[in-house]
Amino acid sequence: MNDDDVLSFVSIRQDTAAHPYEQIRQQVLDAIAAGRLVPGARLTSVRALAGRLGVAVNTVARSYRELEQAGAVETRGRHGTVVLATGSEADRRLAAAANDLVQQAVQWGVDEGRTLEFVRAAFRGQ
Repeated sequence: MNDDDVLSFVSIRQDTAAHPYEQIRQQVLDAIAAGRLVPGARLTSVRALAGRLGVAVNTVARSYRELEQAGAVETRGRHGTVVLATGSEADRRLAAAANDLVQQAVQWGVDEGRTLEFVRAAFRGQ
């Protein structure tokens, strides 16, 4: 799944009293709780999601701001908005280790695909 379709399941229902920004916020929170969005996952960009849903950019931006205020996501400037480790202690530790691995891989000039090959090989070796 690439960054542009991470929130492909989000939709706006017209037959509800909930405002679109509330619907987006709640659907993201539900996906985090269900494990569909894992710590470190980068959310669809505000502009891309707004365009796909047919809502104003400010509507999606408000949803993301409220998610950030709730501690569910973190906005990292041009690196986008990512899901925080909000689950178990194991999830938090794994997210931290994954972030460390990504930073090291970037420093070494290793791309995502090659890094994932090493992670998969490590699992096969267990």
